[in-house]
Amino acid sequence: MKLQRITALVGKDMKKLLREPALLFLLILFPIMLTLVFGFSFGAIGGAQQTTFQIGLVNMNAESLYPQYAQNFIANLTSIQMLKIQVYSDNETAQLDLVQGKIQAVLIIPEDFGESCHAFQAAPNDPAKWINITIPLYLDSGSMLATQVIPPVIQQILATTIYGNKQAAFPQPIHLGIPSLVGVSKRTAFDYMAPGLFAYASIFLTITVAQSFTSDRENGMLRRINTTPTTATEFMISQAFSNMIIGVIQAILIFVTAYAVGFRPEVEASSMMLAFVIMLIFSLCNVGFGLITATLAKSSSAATGIAFIFILPQMFLGTFVGAALSSIAQVAGHFVPSYYVTDAFTSLLLRKASITSPTVLLDLATISFSSLTVLAFGVLLFRKYGKA
Repeated sequence: MKLQRITALVGKDMKKLLREPALLFLLILFPIMLTLVFGFSFGAIGGAQQTTFQIGLVNMNAESLYPQYAQNFIANLTSIQMLKIQVYSDNETAQLDLVQGKIQAVLIIPEDFGESCHAFQAAPNDPAKWINITIPLYLDSGSMLATQVIPPVIQQILATTIYGNKQAAFPQPIHLGIPSLVGVSKRTAFDYMAPGLFAYASIFLTITVAQSFTSDRENGMLRRINTTPTTATEFMISQAFSNMIIGVIQAILIFVTAYAVGFRPEVEASSMMLAFVIMLIFSLCNVGFGLITATLAKSSSAATGIAFIFILPQMFLGTFVGAALSSIAQVAGHFVPSYYVTDAFTSLLLRKASITSPTVLLDLATISFSSLTVLAFGVLLFRKYGKA
């Protein structure tokens, strides 16, 4: 294997790309247009004001005594149209979403909430038998509307739930705590979609690889290469390098364009470097899918249609689109490589996760394994059946 031959083949692929306007649009201009369109459409520029409040709720009374009181409280909260209740299993996850601006408040129902309610109901005229508790409330300090509207609304719902119409006649053993104001990084809908754009654009490498190999087979290029000292390994490595270069260019273009329309990830240089490494690895996966497509397709035009067999599942299940789908579809997303690319980018760019966090490392390992497996299968399949 000689590096000079691989370099020459990479140069050939780059020249071919520049001479094909359609491919140039698909790989270079399409990511820019895609990012701009979604940036303008989903709030990166000129987003609409909120009309509802997203409330994160942690019910610590679910496994304790008298859970029916907490359930009644939650039901009353849910009945208010201006409050959108999202239940969390733990306070840490809820606080993380609050800091990222996904919700406007976090309300924690204490473990002894049911006991306090029951004690009051059992002896409403004997404060000595009450169990006094405080319900913690955390608010987005960056939203003046949230800090003014949410506390009195929740206080009223709490009083009505526990004391009914007699609330004015009694002292209250259950109090809503003084809201803790939390600094929140404001994000638009586009900010949460941006990580998925990287995987979304790279997926289309499948089409270009499939068309490239089928057209080379049709015009006799593969046959002529076979008559040269170039080995099949050198040819395949050159294709992998060519598409890895394209993948990095796409990632850079998407990031620059997204930044221009308002996407501001606060990340370290190491996180950005890892993100680009992930894109490099993921491009190998799409090269593999392209080789499988080229093996199945008899012409470059047929390759386009067959490529969507691999593109559509990744597009709808593994990018930003998947968040809006049904729960079954979201579970199915775990079986496509693009899901782990989007999840890794979300952790690195939005959650500010470190490059050594278990989630990022798991995503990286999954992407690496799936990409190398698909690439190896595609190479073997094409070498055995795709050259004819």
